[in-house]
Amino acid sequence: MNFLLLYTLPIIIGWGLDLMLGDPAWLPHPVVAMGKVIAFFEKNLNNGKHRVLKGALTSVFLISATIAVFFLLIHFTDKLPLVYAITIRSIFVFFFLAGTTLIREAWAVFKAVDRSVEEGRKQVARIVGRETSGLTAQEIRIAALETVAENLSDGVIAPLFWLLVGGIPGMAAYKMINTLDSMIGYKTERYRDFGRFAAKTDDLANWIPARLTAFLMVIASGKLKTFKFVRKYARQHASPNSGYPESALAGILDVRFGGAHTYHGEVIEKPYIGDNPREVTTGDMATASLVNRLSEAMMIVMTIAFGAAARYLLATQNILI
Repeated sequence: MNFLLLYTLPIIIGWGLDLMLGDPAWLPHPVVAMGKVIAFFEKNLNNGKHRVLKGALTSVFLISATIAVFFLLIHFTDKLPLVYAITIRSIFVFFFLAGTTLIREAWAVFKAVDRSVEEGRKQVARIVGRETSGLTAQEIRIAALETVAENLSDGVIAPLFWLLVGGIPGMAAYKMINTLDSMIGYKTERYRDFGRFAAKTDDLANWIPARLTAFLMVIASGKLKTFKFVRKYARQHASPNSGYPESALAGILDVRFGGAHTYHGEVIEKPYIGDNPREVTTGDMATASLVNRLSEAMMIVMTIAFGAAARYLLATQNILI
């Protein structure tokens, strides 16, 4: 039954570490390394002709390399004594979950904007890709809440989903896909062609997790009527996925998300999610934090239960050693 311990304990330990520590700035992080590798390829290949092809080949190579590297790492570490193998897997799970840091950053945004709009603009710039120099206090708080909702999907639910499907290599591959999209997946002049494949791949990788995130958020809130709100607004979002967690949170809070935002000097029009333009308060952030945490906990239970059951059934058929 060691294979069950190798699966379940790292999830529990890794999630616990994320709850306690977040992403300490002093700790070397594999996602930072992924970002540097992506930046190297983008700088050297995103020019001249055939940008779509070069971007696609870059994405395929980096995703495949990530799967191969982590498959080999897990293969070799699993030959170590059980306690060491569990420890290494737990560290990987910890690295690839990103729930706590974003919630802390969002809280910092709300506290900063309460002091001054300028402080809020500087703080929210740490967690959003849009330009923040002209945002109002309301827009700053909305931006933070939108990011909290989207990050629950990208930073927690999707990594756990791909851990369930493909183990640690699957989780790592998802983080590479998501990092590619966050760096080159913009519909701006510079990235539109080179990042097209990365953006489409991220859309595919997040299709199920985004909808699962919205489902968990509504269940966590206890406001089941929000399902109707999600059905109404989720598909109006420019992204095939982001609209689901964002509409879930907007419905739970009864606020309005969306509108025009500026990315890399270009204005991108996003449809509104919801029709209540009321002022957002600190209480909304507290509700969003609670919904996120409850959703995380439910996903942890689901990942352990379904993953352990699947692995046990495979082992009984001598498919899993």
